[in-house]
Amino acid sequence: MKVSAIICAAGKGERAGFDKNKLLAPLYGAPALWHTLKKFDIPEIDEIIVTSSVCDFEEISSITAPFGIKVVTGGATRTESVKNALEEITGDIVLIHDGARPFVSENLILKCIDSVKNYGSGICAVRATDTIVYADGDIEQRLDRDKLYQVQTPQGFYAQDIKRAYSLAGNKVYTDDSAIYGEFIKKPRIVEGETENIKLTYKSDFMRGMPPSTSLSGNAIGFGVDVHAFGEGNLVTLAGVKIPCDKKLIAHSDGDVVIHAVMDALLSGAGLKDIGHYFPDTDDKFKGADSGIMLKKVISILRENGLTPVNLSISIQAEKPRLAKHIDVMKANLSKLTGVKEERIAIAAGTCEGLGFVGEGLGICAYCAVQLCDTTHTK
Repeated sequence: MKVSAIICAAGKGERAGFDKNKLLAPLYGAPALWHTLKKFDIPEIDEIIVTSSVCDFEEISSITAPFGIKVVTGGATRTESVKNALEEITGDIVLIHDGARPFVSENLILKCIDSVKNYGSGICAVRATDTIVYADGDIEQRLDRDKLYQVQTPQGFYAQDIKRAYSLAGNKVYTDDSAIYGEFIKKPRIVEGETENIKLTYKSDFMRGMPPSTSLSGNAIGFGVDVHAFGEGNLVTLAGVKIPCDKKLIAHSDGDVVIHAVMDALLSGAGLKDIGHYFPDTDDKFKGADSGIMLKKVISILRENGLTPVNLSISIQAEKPRLAKHIDVMKANLSKLTGVKEERIAIAAGTCEGLGFVGEGLGICAYCAVQLCDTTHTK
């Protein structure tokens, strides 16, 4: 049987607090969505369809292009997005998965497919481990924990069944696909899920395994990272320097991953919100914006809070373009923008030896660590 997979990526993920769709935010040096797509890039999956909002369509398409994956425009709700994708699939079995669950294992995907073949559906879920209560201010009822599950994805069905369920659902909105299947087809079958298969919801979920920022008396250390995928173009902008390349970086602004990483490092060290709060991608005035101007604004915000950067340590991972001859100009430009002396700015550029998102030549990732001095403390 032919198996299709639908990856839901049309949301915004506003609770994560990024300046963009959380699936485009960096996770271990690549967009979170890329990690999810890699998990489904297995022989048992014959076709993958990804849903995208209109505003993210170009960037998501650039991430999916190396996989040969089709992207379809989603709707105002997850239900509408999945319905649009179901019209495009050609498989006998379909798995529907949240793009924000990149830690799903191949074993769980295969178990879901087998459950569909044996029972008609397969809904990944894990047993509740905490006591669960029903409450409206006061606890009104304690629920039997032994019969409670936390529903995950993927969720698998015979394509004809889930398509029929969605057609009968009309315009009603559901939180997941098993609810639609259960209402119009039959009771869905549970597949024992995995606790590691978490959904990326908050920014802290993206920092799993990374040390927290450290604050010291009179000083603070900040860390930032940014990643963008390549699209059609002929130059990239890094640290404000335009560098010839056979691609460009797809982003709402000018796609300067170095400056974006620097800005997030500065803001995180100051304990402030990230660049998405100050420069939202929903504001058209920041479309194609010069990131250098935004960095100057961040420096101004820090000074208002009595903080100033004293050094920058930057690492750029890129297979292309070659950056060695541009680093001195990049340092000089960052010095002008931030006020940090050139000798206190370090920029290292390297490849990923053909490994991962960057190594496959799909985009560029930048990391930045910064030390801030509390000028109010030192006076």
